[in-house]
Amino acid sequence: MSALSTPVVASTVPLLREGDRMRSAEFERRYDAMPELKKAELLGGVVYMGSPVRTLQHGMPHTLLLGWLANYWVATPGTFPSDNGTVRIDDDNVPQPDALLMIERAGQSRLDEQGYVAGGPELVAEVAGGRTDAVLRAKKTTYRQAGIREYILWHVEDGEVEWFSLNGSRYVRLRAGRDGIHRSVVFPGLWLDAAALVRYDGPEVMRVLNLGLVSPEHAAFVACLRKNG
Repeated sequence: MSALSTPVVASTVPLLREGDRMRSAEFERRYDAMPELKKAELLGGVVYMGSPVRTLQHGMPHTLLLGWLANYWVATPGTFPSDNGTVRIDDDNVPQPDALLMIERAGQSRLDEQGYVAGGPELVAEVAGGRTDAVLRAKKTTYRQAGIREYILWHVEDGEVEWFSLNGSRYVRLRAGRDGIHRSVVFPGLWLDAAALVRYDGPEVMRVLNLGLVSPEHAAFVACLRKNG
């Protein structure tokens, strides 16, 4: 039979739709059957679909945030970053954070045999451009329950960065020091000037990060990672 006469068989896998309820196995089955789909997440057993990404409201902020984390990773062997990587937390939660940072070998998550992050990484970061409050609430709950120790949320249109640190079973705001710099609790040397970030001052964001990367606490952290690796 020639290629022209071969019948076309439509996929029998149902499409993912916003608000559908399902478990992770079914979610991934449908996601895999939709290669054109850029982003979908399962949060609390509910499907949330990605929206078109605008450059100024999401694309550029995302790039700057990821660049900040990537520069930390380069200077900190034993850590591992990801951009929009799927995270398999449990049967009800398969988020796809804008960025994440994890401890590679002795951390609380790992890469599974299919190359996905299994379990909650140490830090996730999100850029809130056109996302709804419902998505943000669902994500915060998912990340908290998964034991993700730090959660950075950049509200681009409001010009605000929230950095949450897990304290027991709840998130508390990680406040900047008197110098205006946020300092990660989990990743020593991961320093952020949030004011520079929201005004897209990349050189200043990297200058402050580099101060953290030459700090004694960062050197001690790198030595600890090497010992445990």
